[in-house]
Order: sequence, then structure tokens, then C-alpha cells
Amino acid sequence: MSNNKSALITGVTGQDGAYLSQLLLGKGYDVYGLLARRSTDTLWRLRELGIDKDVRFIDGDLCDLSSLIRAMETSKAGEVYNLGAQSFVGSSWQQPILTAQVDGVGALNVLEAVRIVNSSAHFYQASTSEMFGLIQAEKQDETTPFYPRSPYGVAKLMAHWATVNYRESFKMHASSGILFNHESPLRGIEFVTRKVTDAVAAIKLGQQKELRLGNIDSKRDWGFAGDYVEAMWLMTQQAEGDDYVVATGITTTVRDMCEIAFKHVGLNYRDHLVIDERFFRPAEVDVLLGNPDKARARLGWSPKTSVEQLITMMVDADLRRRKG
Repeated sequence: MSNNKSALITGVTGQDGAYLSQLLLGKGYDVYGLLARRSTDTLWRLRELGIDKDVRFIDGDLCDLSSLIRAMETSKAGEVYNLGAQSFVGSSWQQPILTAQVDGVGALNVLEAVRIVNSSAHFYQASTSEMFGLIQAEKQDETTPFYPRSPYGVAKLMAHWATVNYRESFKMHASSGILFNHESPLRGIEFVTRKVTDAVAAIKLGQQKELRLGNIDSKRDWGFAGDYVEAMWLMTQQAEGDDYVVATGITTTVRDMCEIAFKHVGLNYRDHLVIDERFFRPAEVDVLLGNPDKARARLGWSPKTSVEQLITMMVDADLRRRKG
């Protein structure tokens, strides 16, 4: 176990940050969240979970090491979760240097701040299945070679190896969760699952007529973010740090996901879906499928929410939002 019940979360206003805050608050932690002031209204997710007044915010930025050192000193954190990132893969081709600075060097800055202020703190790095990219095995686990296919994947790979390096060089309790796609009603509208569920709600309510997507035959291993943050916490509770794939082990196409979402409101996706070449990526990742056996065996973790439950939960949430 880590040495106290205080946690510092970067990316606290994101989907994972909100669910992780909720989980830790429920376990009696003091939760501190790093807040980058260049953001617009980002507290809506925390408000939606009813915890925006319970998280203690500290001004800081992943690109500013001095602010991270101050955040560590202020929070006296025994657990540090680095979830902050430029997390939209599509934008990483337009902003490759920013993505490298925030997702790659930013993680290194957090590791340095932890090492300098409290090297016994337990550190968690949000790694990603996008590091596998052009897959080298049918099912990806912790031993599968990486082959990132986007500037985002490349930057996250730097952060991942930095975490391994600090664990081995400085004997820090540093873990990486290689999370496969995890979604929720708190997902940003730019991500394909939320784009689909929001469009389904709008079409059902007569607010729009069509949904435009790119490659609907790409396959992803989709899980519920609320389940996945539990795996993050479990990693920091182990005797030593390690790397874990967190996934469902089930793959679903974007097409199937659309079918589930439209069917939930009594519509046929074929009547509303338009393929738009503008949404195809320069280098596509066709299939991602995780093998979570190690997380199941070592952490005792397994996903509780099926992809059907996830998608219908998101459609229902978007229907409520759009009805106002």
C-alpha cells in the first residue's frame, strides 16, 4: 500500500480523471487535481458526477516542471495518476509537437517531480493501446511489440518507456496501464463512440438527419471507463509497480457499434449513416484487441460492463442532454 490517502491526478477534468476522482473520494482519499488554466469550462464532467466541490484544484501544467513540483509539495500525494494528455488521436497529426510535449515530455516532468519531492509515492502512467498500432499479434498483451501509427501513439510510447526507466533506474513504484478504448457518457464529443451516440440521440429527436463517419470497419476493444479506473487504483496498491493491459478481450467494429446505438432507439443505422472520406486517418489502425489475463490474475480485475450496456448507457445520457 502507498504511504497515505492523498492522491494527485493530472487530467482530472477528463473522462478518466472524473471517474477516478469519484472512486478515490469514495475510498476516503483527499483528491487533488492539476488544473491547466488554458482550458475552457472543463469541470462539467466532475459536476455531472456531483464531485466538483470535493476535488481540490492546484494550478499547474504538464509542460511546467516547477508547477508539478509545487503540486507534489501541496498535495503531499502518496499516489500520483498521470492522466493528462492531448488525447485525441486525430488531432495529433495537426499538432504533433504539442502532442509530444504534453504526452511525452509532460509525463517525464511528472516522473521528475515525483522523484524530486517524494520518490516513494506510487505513480501511475496512462499508457494506451494506440502504442501497438500496426499490430504484431492477433491479441495484444504486455509482451507484444509496439508499432505506433500516430504522433499520439509515438508520444505515449515515450511516456511509457520513461515510466519503465524510472521504475528500473530509481526503484520507484511506477506502473503503466496499457488501456484499450474505454468510453462513457463523459466522453468528449470528438471521439467516435460519443459522436455516434450523440448523433443517434439527435436523429431520434429530429434534430439532425445523418451521421457522417470514416472507416466503419475498423475494430476496437471497447470498455467502460468507470470499470477501467478501478484497474488504475489496483495497480498502485500492489507491492511493486508493473505494466498491465486493461481491456475486455472482445473486439467490435464501428459498424456494429452504430447498429447497437441506432437499434436502441428503434432506428436502422443504414438509413442515416454517410461515409465521409474526410474522416479517414493518414495511417489507420485497423484492429485493436487486448488480452487482459495478467490484470485478471495479478490485480483480480475484470470488466463489468458489456459493449452493448456501454453504448445504450451513452445513448440514454445523450437523449437526456438533448432533451434538456
